[in-house]
Order: sequence, then structure tokens, then C-alpha cells
Amino acid sequence: MFVLPPPPRYPAGGPYHPSGLTGIVPMIETNNTLSHPPGPEWQFLVGEGTYVLKEDLHLATPPPHPSEAPVVNPNPLATNPQPATAGTKISLVSLDLRPPPFFYKGPAERTLSLGGSGSGAQEHANEARNSNEGAMSSEDGRAGSNSDAPTASITVGSAPAFGEGNALLAPTVSRDANKKKKPKNNVTKSNSSFISRVIVNESLSRRLTDRPSDGLFAFGNVNRAFQWLDLSSPNKQDYLTKILFTKAHCLCHDVNKATRSVSHIDVIMGFSTGEIIWWEPMSQRYTRLNKNGAINNTPVSEIMWIPGSENLFLASHMDGSLVVYDKEKDDSQFMPEEEGSSVNGSDAGDAPSGSRHGTKIQIQIQKSVHSKNQKTNPVAAWKLSNQRINAFAFSPDNRHLAVVSEDGTLRIIDYLREELLDLFNSYYGGLTCVRWTPDGKYVLTGGQDDLISIWSLADSALVARCQGHQSWVTGLAFDPWRCDDRNYRFGSVGEDGRLCLWDFGVGMLHRPKNAARQRVSISSPSGGRLRADSASFVDGRPRLNPGFETEEEEDGIFHPVEPRARIPMLPPVLTTVIDTHPACWLEFTEEAIITSCKSGHVRTWNRPGKGAAAVRSDARREG
Repeated sequence: MFVLPPPPRYPAGGPYHPSGLTGIVPMIETNNTLSHPPGPEWQFLVGEGTYVLKEDLHLATPPPHPSEAPVVNPNPLATNPQPATAGTKISLVSLDLRPPPFFYKGPAERTLSLGGSGSGAQEHANEARNSNEGAMSSEDGRAGSNSDAPTASITVGSAPAFGEGNALLAPTVSRDANKKKKPKNNVTKSNSSFISRVIVNESLSRRLTDRPSDGLFAFGNVNRAFQWLDLSSPNKQDYLTKILFTKAHCLCHDVNKATRSVSHIDVIMGFSTGEIIWWEPMSQRYTRLNKNGAINNTPVSEIMWIPGSENLFLASHMDGSLVVYDKEKDDSQFMPEEEGSSVNGSDAGDAPSGSRHGTKIQIQIQKSVHSKNQKTNPVAAWKLSNQRINAFAFSPDNRHLAVVSEDGTLRIIDYLREELLDLFNSYYGGLTCVRWTPDGKYVLTGGQDDLISIWSLADSALVARCQGHQSWVTGLAFDPWRCDDRNYRFGSVGEDGRLCLWDFGVGMLHRPKNAARQRVSISSPSGGRLRADSASFVDGRPRLNPGFETEEEEDGIFHPVEPRARIPMLPPVLTTVIDTHPACWLEFTEEAIITSCKSGHVRTWNRPGKGAAAVRSDARREG
């Protein structure tokens, strides 16, 4: 006789109950901790020298809110959708504007791509020189990160502003041009059920006054918590502000490089409920956008300020949509506009005409930026796929957008014209992260095939694959201090807890595949891959007849999967395990590499010859 197992026991008082019923230790909220682990296991050797762990800042992960039903024994085989999570994502911000690394100073003298015409580089030379793509996720402060590339008055060179030509989107001129508009509500006095608790450091004003002008701020989201930290402080574990949300998890955030100053920082956060918060930490004021999912009720997977804009930002939702919001506009119930549901914007209002792709549906424009209805959000809305968008990145020339999705596609979009230029496919599975090279020549993607792919924009082709991870790639970043006109250094992290460093250049990308030896086998089973000579994808679906040409292929938009035998495979210059938990983010500064993992550890790895004395003095101070 078959007997069912007993049901799991749940604690009666929940994770916050002080008694810890049924023998389960109650979950309590802890403070951040700072440590300096010694030993050779916290070092790794690369060609330029040894990187040493300076410090490990562990951000406290809050337990579920008491109103949430506890899940003590989750079923790993359950097929029901799980809540969206993102681990620990960090943004580094410095208010001291330093000159950018040398690599950013002369992009006009380079060609656009290997084997490509150099005319495009001259055409957009000024745009690349004033680009702030490298600033999208972190900056240097004392560390001199690539995020400080833009100046205080960020411009986009000759690239037009997003929505230029639509008078309804023209910014209003205020009496005091230096005075930035603040959000509406005080976060510390909020009675909103969306926010559970706000903790402000009691000595916040003094700490802001006493800190060095070139010090680094850090903003970090950890599950339902969001923290503002001062990394230049010896007590960097003591947050300046910590916000706890009731049930929503903060999945992504971004800081506006165009408006930052000593008295003002614009931060936007995207949540698992689809809602968005615009927060100004100096005044502790906030505004809630897309409230209750009025515009889109699916989680926000990525959010970024549109380069050079003070008000507009772009959010990707997990239903495959890209939505442009204005931080100062109110929301209204959104329905796709009939005139906006066009192709590449060619029929939407006064959108620019002349699309070279005819009338095929490549981007479903639910609302064009050139729409006459701009009283409320959204400013624009585009539907790309029926599967989730995982990440996107703006190009250095501020003209193009690279978007990666769960359907395994990389889309290159001219977002100023709302036009799809290229659609590439991964070797296997979805694509999880994306980055542009600082000069805009190449796009890098990481995916569920454990590979990093290098795509040439000018050649519209895959030029190399990078093999070194043993699980999904979750983060990519370039090291501008080790890049020059012909060579690039970038880093990657993955769910295998590994950090990989890579060097590639002009010669390596044209080298035959056999010249680059494969060092690490990828973990995806070979039997599950689709070979390019037997199957390819159109709009994320397999196409088993490679002899049939679609309209997208004829126009050069769709690019089928390239077989492994044709593409060079590049090995890493370093692969090392830096964490027992899945890693999810990394960034380079002039002094160090900073990484984070899903459990909240933010680790700083000093470059060779950098900060060794600081490590010893900090360790003595802690002791």
C-alpha cells in the first residue's frame, strides 16, 4: 500500500517570531559586516601581477516580510512560477568628475570594426568622444572608474536627443537652471504600504560633509532591501540609508550621470511588481511610477537612464516590452495606440521615414516617441518578444541599443528611429547579459550556453566565442585601463561563482579556430544544442529548413546560428572561483575589481601594486 509522506511543518509565528517554533531558528535582520580575509585563497595571478582581496563587505539580506507566507520547504521540482529575484546589483557613483581613461579620448581615429569601413567612425566621431556608455553601471571616484567619462554637462555629441522633433517632449526651462526638481514625497514619513521601513543614518549630514570629494558612493539592491553606502568611509558597512520594501523585490537600479551633484542624485529602481521608484537620497524624497502596474504589471528586469537625459529612462519588462518613462509625468492606464502599432516607427505620427526594411514587423511599436499623446507615461513603448528581456545596453555613440532576451536573441536597435537593425541568435538557450566595447566596435553577450559571444556591429557578424565558465554567465564589464586601440580586456562572472578575465584583439579575432586551444568544457549538454547546419531560429522558434530565406534574412536583419567549427574559440587569461554562491555583478575601477554575489558579498580585489598598504592598515584597524 502506497502511503503519502507527511506534509511539511511550517512555523506558526513566521520567520520573525522570537521563539523560533518547531525548532526552526527565527530569521532576524542583521547589520552589514566588513572583513579582510587573508591567505593565498583570496588572491589570483594574472599576467600583470597578483590581485589581492582587500575587503569583503557583506550586505545584510532581509528576511521575508511578516505578511508573506513562509516557504520553509520549497519543492525544487515545482513548475509554478517563482518570484523574480536578481541577487545583489551595485552602482558606483562619484561626485568628483575626473578625466576619463586614455582609451576614451580618441575613438574618432579608429575604424568601426575589423575589416569594416572606417567611414562610420568619422561620421559619428563626436558622438563617441562624448559618450557615456561606460558610465552606465559604475564610476571611479578615488578609483578612477570608467563611469566618470562624461563631464558635468553631459552631451551626446552630434547624436540627436531621444524624441527630438517632438515639441511635446521639449524640456521645460526653469528659472534656476542649476536647481534640480525633486520627487514629490518624503520617504521617511511615507505611509505607503509599498514601503515597509526606512532607516536613515543618524549622522548622515555630518558624514556627507566630512567625506572626501572624490570618494565612492555605492547603491545596492538585495532582495527587498535597497542600501546607500559610502565606500570611502572606514566604516563603509554602516549604510547611509536603508529602505525595506513590503513584498516587492528591487531587481535593478540606475543613477543618472547627467544630473548628479553634491546636492542631488537621481536614482531609479525597478521592482518585481513592475513598479518603479524615483528616489533622491540627499533630500530623502521619492515618487512611485507605474503604480499597481498601470502601464505594465510584469517585473522590471533592467532599468537605465537614457544617456544625456535628465527625465527619461528606459525599463525592460519581463513580458518582452521596452517602455520609456518620464520621471516627472503621471501614469495613466495604458492601451497600445493604433497609429503607434506600426513597424519600426515608419507609420507612427511624425516618426522618421525611410526604413530600409519595408513593412515587416520587427518591433511592435505600441506607442511611438513621436506620438502626440505625451501628457502621461509612457513616453514610448515597444514590444520585442513574448519572452522576458534579460538586459540591454546603450552604445557609446548614443544611437544604438543592444537587447538580449530569454528567447536567445540579441537585437541591435536604432532606438532614435525605433528601427531594428540586426537580430542574432545564441548558440544555445537564452542570453543573460550584454555590454558594448568602450569604442562601440563590438557587442559582448553572455548566456545560458556558458559562453561569451563577441559580435561585430559593422560586419553584422559573430566574430568569436569565449569559453571558460561552467554555468550561466551573469555579468560582463570592460577594463578601460587595460584597453587600447587594438586590444581589449574584459571580465565576466557567472553562476558557477567564477571570475574570468579575457584579452582579445584584432589579430586574435582573425586567427583560425585551432590557434586558440579550448581549456574548459562548457556544462550545457551537447545533445541539447541546435546545430546551425540543421536548424536555426526565426523570432525565437526553430526553423528546420535552412534553404528557405525569410524576408529578414534577405534584408540582412536575421543572422542564423554559426556552427562552432567556423568561429574562433578564445580561452580566458584567468579563471578562478571567487565565491561559493552564484556571482552576479562586477565592475573595474582604477584601483581594483569589485564583484558581488547573490548572497550579498561585495568583494574588492586590489590590482597588482595597488593599495597593499591600505589592506594592511585596514586589517590592523579592524583588529
